[in-house]
Amino acid sequence: MSLLTRVVSQVGRTTGTATAPWPRVPLATAEMMLPELARVAEEMIDAIQRGIPEYARPLDDAYRVTVRRAVTHALEQFVERIANPATPREKTAMVFREIGRIEAAEGRNLEPLQTALRLGARVAWRSLCAKARDESVLDPDVLARVGEAIFLYLDELAGACAEGFTTARAEVAGELERRRRRLLSLLVADPPASPEAIAELARAAQWDLPRRVAVVALRHQGHDYVGPLPTLPPDVIVDTARDDPCLLVPDPDGPGRAQMIERGLRGWTGAIGPAVPLARASRSLRWARQALALAQRGIPAPAAAATGSVIRCTDHLATMVIFADEELARTLSAARLGPLQELRPGQRDMLAETLLSWLQNGGNAKAVARQLHVHPQTARYRLRQLQGLFGEALADPESRFELEIALRARRLPGAASTASANGAAGPNAVTARADHAVRNTIVTM
Repeated sequence: MSLLTRVVSQVGRTTGTATAPWPRVPLATAEMMLPELARVAEEMIDAIQRGIPEYARPLDDAYRVTVRRAVTHALEQFVERIANPATPREKTAMVFREIGRIEAAEGRNLEPLQTALRLGARVAWRSLCAKARDESVLDPDVLARVGEAIFLYLDELAGACAEGFTTARAEVAGELERRRRRLLSLLVADPPASPEAIAELARAAQWDLPRRVAVVALRHQGHDYVGPLPTLPPDVIVDTARDDPCLLVPDPDGPGRAQMIERGLRGWTGAIGPAVPLARASRSLRWARQALALAQRGIPAPAAAATGSVIRCTDHLATMVIFADEELARTLSAARLGPLQELRPGQRDMLAETLLSWLQNGGNAKAVARQLHVHPQTARYRLRQLQGLFGEALADPESRFELEIALRARRLPGAASTASANGAAGPNAVTARADHAVRNTIVTM
């Protein structure tokens, strides 16, 4: 069996994980290595710069000095550990954590650095094997222990580099996140910040300015708890730490964009504002807040508010317009629905529901019956009652339009009581056209 074969066999039996105890090597071995350090360091540097294009910087003397310092330090500390396994490891760990940070700052991943470490270890191992073969100064057992030490040391250096790299990446990501949250505040401010200020901060936040955006107003199902959101597209700006948590979606009309956002908001109640030009993002947020507030009160989608679904403002624009001024909506309801106020509450609600269905179905009695799940004769009887109450108003397109708005507004909590209080204020002209005989029949039913 050759010397190299015996050494490899011995290393295979003794090498464990990075937490394995440092192998004990005779002090004479470290003394033998010291005169070779400068030569081995140059061989390592040459191998690294030839083997890894990212590190080949022939015109950058400062970078070459940095590489030489790191390689020399690693070799010196390795020999120190061979001579004294109790040597503190923190100094070397600090050096290679900083190297990992530099890699992150320069925009590289860890692969070139890990390759450089492996190349350096390979050069050191070849040098030891050559000395053992040519000068017979190391027996197989000692060489195997040195080989095990090289592998353990390589794991330590790689771990320190990864730690520094990860920390630096997290710091950069955190700073970008802070800048993006600040950018979100500028975009949804009313009035918004100047275009110059927004463009400058967008560059610092590495965020491309889109032409159109939509803002999503959020409310977590836990109400008092605002937890992390699931993964969203990287260009979506999120801030759940605000008093009014929200997120901004660039180019919301893109293919599959809305569905992607809805999947990313599972567990939250949200309302997606209409898509608007970037400079009008504050309006999208205002409308989204309005829709979310209405949904929490059961208007227009109580199911969405209760189950964590996302409400799309564009699906409820008419309702939002009606309730944009609730006092005015109640006033309209009282003025146009006065004839209903003389009925008992149960009859009032039944006929209001029937009238809204009739208006929505274009005056088709059969469609009204199907929608309300009543017999067609019942639907026709109710419609005759409504004709007696509202008279010519049901034939006038403008009156029918206002009646539908009023009936929708009537769904607003408190609208019925307000209408009752104000019922005599404005409906006299409509009431005068009613058929009193039919009305008396209704009241006495």
